[in-house]
Amino acid sequence: MTKKKIVIIAGAVILILAMAGLVVPRILGGNKEEIVAEVPPTVTVVKPEARNIQLSSELIGTIEPDSIVYVTPLGSGEITNTGVQTGDMVSAGQLLCVIDTKQVESSKITAETARVSYEDAKKNLDRMTVLYQAGDVAEADYQSLVDKVQLAKLQYDNAKIGYNIQLESSQVTAPISGRVESFNVKVHDMVSPSTVLCVISGEGGKAVTFYVPERIVNGLKTGDSIKLEKNGTDRSAAITEVSTMIDQASGLFKVKASIPDGNTLATGTSVKLYVISQKADNVMTVPVDSVYYQGGDPFIYTYVDGKLKKNAVKVGLADNSFMEIKEGIQVDDQVVATWTSELYDGSVVTLSDAGSKENQAVQETAPETKTETEGTTLESSVAAQ
Repeated sequence: MTKKKIVIIAGAVILILAMAGLVVPRILGGNKEEIVAEVPPTVTVVKPEARNIQLSSELIGTIEPDSIVYVTPLGSGEITNTGVQTGDMVSAGQLLCVIDTKQVESSKITAETARVSYEDAKKNLDRMTVLYQAGDVAEADYQSLVDKVQLAKLQYDNAKIGYNIQLESSQVTAPISGRVESFNVKVHDMVSPSTVLCVISGEGGKAVTFYVPERIVNGLKTGDSIKLEKNGTDRSAAITEVSTMIDQASGLFKVKASIPDGNTLATGTSVKLYVISQKADNVMTVPVDSVYYQGGDPFIYTYVDGKLKKNAVKVGLADNSFMEIKEGIQVDDQVVATWTSELYDGSVVTLSDAGSKENQAVQETAPETKTETEGTTLESSVAAQ
């Protein structure tokens, strides 16, 4: 073999060995990638709990006396005398003003005339009774006299009632004891039954009046407690009246609440108040962060035998921390409370022991009721996700 052929063969061998050196590591490297296992994501779980969820609404109310009366006359006429003025304290039955109804004297004369007629008819019957008993008066004539006496008495009684009404109409008295908040008339003013003569507030405490829409009024009832805030001071009040008819001026329902310690609140001032607008008692709840949405439909992941299960659910009320679950999971399900992009239906996960223990401790000390200011919606509970 010539020297030239030996050199060519040696070069070919070297080339083959070089190529093998490049291919073998790649093959071995490929095998190494295939046998490397992915680490399943770690999740923590919580158990659904029974809680009370309450949502409150912030409103504005007006302070007024706990008891208040708007005094109006029974008849029309001219004011001839006044006995009080704004700011006076009055007692029940005290004279407020006198109205010349122009009918008091007329009704008095009518009553007096009816009285005379009745007494004359009665005297005549007494005389005829003696003759009737002696047989000198016929039965029919005597009975006619009896009927006339009864008719005269009825006319007299009716005339007295008319006179008393006119007299009462002319003398307006205070229906309750309290303070005259406003006195709107003076001497020589003409008034009618539609005229508000004065406003009297009772001697009791104060109340707050506010208006609510139908969505809120349906959740309010007499005796419910509400919170007031005025100048940085909180007070409590109890609902005493809930209107079932819409106020024509506001288009809302009027509600009134009594304030036991509200004597220092000025009548007519405004206060901020909070009422429970919606509530759900003893309902199954989960943390709001464990509820996800797909196409607007809520769902929850639960942990079952090392894998995740996607559960379509029906939700209810929600505050900033918890959400009511009406359908879709059971009370003993393990609800996934952590989020990772690797979660999907059927995915293999590792359960965090620390997370489970922490959740158990939280459940033992968690409050039963959460109250938040209204405005939290189901969509906002997952907005951060």
